[in-house]
Amino acid sequence: MIQPDHQQTRFAEKMARIRAGQYRLGDFMIADAKDADLAGGVTAMGPRRDAGGKIVGRRTRPEFHHQIRALIRQDVLDIMLASTATIETLTQEGTFGDTRVLAAFRGNEATDAWVGIRGGRYREYAPLPYRGAALELALAPICLYSLTYVNHAERDVASLEAYARFRSQARQQGLMHFLEVFNPNIDIGLAAADIPAFINDCIIRTLASLTRAERPEFLKVAYNGPDAFEELATHDPSIVVGVLGGGQGTHRDTFELLAQTERHGGRLALFGRKINAAEHQPSIISWMRRVVDRETTPREAVRGYHADLRQLGLTADRDLATDSQITEDVLRADAQ
Repeated sequence: MIQPDHQQTRFAEKMARIRAGQYRLGDFMIADAKDADLAGGVTAMGPRRDAGGKIVGRRTRPEFHHQIRALIRQDVLDIMLASTATIETLTQEGTFGDTRVLAAFRGNEATDAWVGIRGGRYREYAPLPYRGAALELALAPICLYSLTYVNHAERDVASLEAYARFRSQARQQGLMHFLEVFNPNIDIGLAAADIPAFINDCIIRTLASLTRAERPEFLKVAYNGPDAFEELATHDPSIVVGVLGGGQGTHRDTFELLAQTERHGGRLALFGRKINAAEHQPSIISWMRRVVDRETTPREAVRGYHADLRQLGLTADRDLATDSQITEDVLRADAQ
């Protein structure tokens, strides 16, 4: 059994309302990025935990897939993103069949995404475009494409030309896509305070060349503060803006990022490490949902999540006081 038509997913319903200017509480979308195998090797699957929640090693690939199955069947997520190989396995066995979770695959993995290779130095250099996925063989209706602008004409043109080739092939296969834009991984000759404006302008300039048939369904960008994020989210109402998760941080960081993103016009969050490294992934996703639906505050969500862990008999990685702290500087000024 394979996934039913994507029009039957929550993603399709929510996007229709958002594009019609009818966004309401409950329409914010949560996506899980379980594509870590494209960023690294043996260590990419995250921590294996014992019955008490303590980290005791690394997950194997079957254990990683088992965790993904549980989250899909929980049916709270709106999108599950994974590698083409993982999506193939899950789709062919029918995991998506009776849920409303949209299956998505990563359409490219430029070299700045190769962060989990032991001994690798790829992040020290400007990214090179690379795409391993065969679009004609992928078993999902939508995929992620990522770009990193580095303020270097030759490098950025190469990345954009690779993106253009991808769009052409995606249209031929009838695939939708969404566009992820990373902050630069190298020094690009700008002060840190100038990076958000540079990124926003690069995004808007790129999309100006695209007809409606070529445009991404939504954007996935770093949260560069409330002003920069709101500028991008409000500049063009036809562009749906989502946020990427970044580092793991504390669970207060996770919930705060969600709350600020929704408050400043974001309509989607796609988190990888913030979910994959959690002590109990179904529980943290449930609290993420409550935060973006404004049913609770980030601080209260941390307390609620820790209460869940205690009830489940699991040991938290951090004590409540530590986990309630904001550790990411970009989130401090607008915390509530």
